[in-house]
Amino acid sequence: MLSKFIDTMKIRILILLTATWMIFHSTSSCAQWNKQQLNIDFYSDSIEIPVDHSLFIEFNKPLSDANIKDCYSSVNASQYVETVQSLLKYKQNHNLNDWFYYQLVRKVVQQISPKDDNYYRYTLYKWFVMAKSGYDVHLAIGGQQLLFYIRSDENIYDIPFYVKNNKQYVCLNRHDYIKTDFEKLTVLEVEIAIAKAVNAFSYKISQLPDFKSNTYAEKDIHFDYHENAYEFKIKINPQLNTIFANYPVVDFDSYFNIPLSKETYSSLILTLKSNLQGMSQKEGVEYLMDFTRYAFSYESDQDNYGKEKRLSPELTLLSDHSDCDDRVGLFFYLVKEIYNLPMITLLYPTHVTIAISFDKPVGKPIVYKGRKYSVCEPTPQYESLSIGQISSELRKIPYQVVYEYNPNK
Repeated sequence: MLSKFIDTMKIRILILLTATWMIFHSTSSCAQWNKQQLNIDFYSDSIEIPVDHSLFIEFNKPLSDANIKDCYSSVNASQYVETVQSLLKYKQNHNLNDWFYYQLVRKVVQQISPKDDNYYRYTLYKWFVMAKSGYDVHLAIGGQQLLFYIRSDENIYDIPFYVKNNKQYVCLNRHDYIKTDFEKLTVLEVEIAIAKAVNAFSYKISQLPDFKSNTYAEKDIHFDYHENAYEFKIKINPQLNTIFANYPVVDFDSYFNIPLSKETYSSLILTLKSNLQGMSQKEGVEYLMDFTRYAFSYESDQDNYGKEKRLSPELTLLSDHSDCDDRVGLFFYLVKEIYNLPMITLLYPTHVTIAISFDKPVGKPIVYKGRKYSVCEPTPQYESLSIGQISSELRKIPYQVVYEYNPNK
């Protein structure tokens, strides 16, 4: 009898374990079925971002405050947490600046809700993911336009903004409404409170992503210095045109200090350092002046882009044409990387140039905060200007010092 009882209990336990396994397996399979991995090509990386099917929602209603809030409620009820956590983990592991994190968010949202299929929904997803990533963001309605604002405490010059509670909010999707006159537009904010969405967005860029080697192109550089012809090749990456297509006009501190990508840096800085061997410091700076003056064609931003646009140093190398702002930025970057000298940026009503502090000033110096600086003009002028000389058109024109670089700080 005891043996029969034990056999019966074994059978019952086996049945119970089998049923438990089947339930668990069924639940696990269902969970797996409800998720998919988005494969995102992000410059040199291929990233997998998990997305639950509950995150895919419809939004075909007219644009209104109530409909946006309903859409938010639906997305907020979805299984979105793992998606946002994966994005933030990548941001942290790769030290992404805010601008590049936003580019990653755009790529992910483009796969969830393609921009061309439903622009309102695409914008809603971008806003939602940025909010859940901790950024202080707002949606607003202007006519039939869904506007996406983000808080930024920096000086931004060419995109619409508004101030609320002494905080500045700039329009992240201004480029999608180029023909809109924002000064005449009545904008109504959609008030949705999202916990922990408190961080300001920074446009400062301290590093560029790593790019695949096969995405680089070579550019020939030609210019003359002291009747000697210099010809060499540098590597440039056309992807930067896309990266900075919607980047706004920022202050000099921000755009001067956008670095070069690794391969561009290696090809340019190492070549310049080799060419500068045997030259004194002032001769080397003069060489860099001629490089920025004559290796690129001059064209004003208005003629080139139809508006003001400040190029990062690498964009200036990439572009066939550039103006005085762009050359000052490139020249500043080269002098900082090669000689690391104190510099100030001088802003005139129609021009910008730079002055450098040497051990001994050249020409009539500019005195700023007790330090003497010599003007170094990196933009071609009607006159041939050496270190310490400024064009006759500007000698009596007042200027502002809009940026100071001190290597000791």
